[in-house]
Parts: sequence; structure tokens; C-alpha cells
Amino acid sequence: MKQFLPSLLFTALVFSAASQADMMSNNTVMVGGAAMYPSKNIVQNAVNSKDHTTLVAAVKAAGLVPTLEGTGPFTVFAPTNTAFEKLPAGTVDSLLKPENKAKLSAVLTYHVVSGKYDMKALEKKIKAGGGKAELKTVNGESLWVMANGPHNIQLKDMKGNIANITTYDVNQSNGVIDVIDTVLMP
Repeated sequence: MKQFLPSLLFTALVFSAASQADMMSNNTVMVGGAAMYPSKNIVQNAVNSKDHTTLVAAVKAAGLVPTLEGTGPFTVFAPTNTAFEKLPAGTVDSLLKPENKAKLSAVLTYHVVSGKYDMKALEKKIKAGGGKAELKTVNGESLWVMANGPHNIQLKDMKGNIANITTYDVNQSNGVIDVIDTVLMP
């Protein structure tokens, strides 16, 4: 038994190191306690994140699953459950009602930009814009990306709300997700 325990511990460490190496070599990022695999699309990954259950429910209610499973590429600024909790009481429940599907879709598509903008691409746009850059969202409205110190990017919506990107460059087969801490409003 004494010889078995060190052997078992060694095996566990080897498998753990192998799993970490596999994740690193595939550019896999952990979000909401789940691995986000670059070989999967935005929806296939998002449904596994415990931090994005509200967003996933909203995407389903708005009928946007087929769009976000499309070829893209898309950049999705994905608000966490905590970001949705910052909204005034009753906002999420109201948006999820069938009669508010158009409004919900407008809010969600305001978080999506055509093209793949990883951190380096966003930093490049910000630098070219003298510290701020405008992005056109899928819903046709603008949002702005701004530098907030080295390698820290914020988003500003049309109402002046500021969201921080908390996790960058979660690569997907059809784009990239950046996790944000505030829901943006058109």
C-alpha cells in the first residue's frame, strides 16, 4: 500500500500536467469553471460557463443561437451573471418576456461585433484612434473601446456605461469572446 500511494500520486501529477499542456497547446481558456475550446463555436462553449447562464438564457430567448453558431467571425463581449445582476431589479425578467424579444435582441447584438478582435487588434485600434476607437456592433449602433492602463481595455456604451474586459481572447471556431463585467446598453 505504501508503494501504491506514491505511484498513484505520480500518475495523477503526470495526467494533470498532460491536461494542462494540452489546454495550453490548444489555447484553451477556463471561463466560469469550464474549458473554452477553440475548436468549438461561441454557443457550444458559452453553454458550459457557470458565469454566463443568464447570457445563454437570453441568447436562446432572443432566438440568436443560429446566428452565434454561424461561421462569423464574431467578437462577443460577454457579460457575466454578475453583470446582469447590476441592472435595475426586474430588467432581466422583463427582457426575457416574449413580447420584449426585439428589445432583448437589440441589447444582445449590441455586444457583438463582426470580425475577430483579440486584445492586440483592440489595442491597435485604440492606438490608431489616439486612445479611443469606435466599433460598429451587429445591431448597427456604436460602442467605444478605450485603454485604461497597459493591457487593460474598457468598453463604453451609448449611455456612458463602462465595462471592463476581465478575460481576454477566448478563441472560438467562429470568433473570439471577451468577458465583461457590465451589460452594455444601446
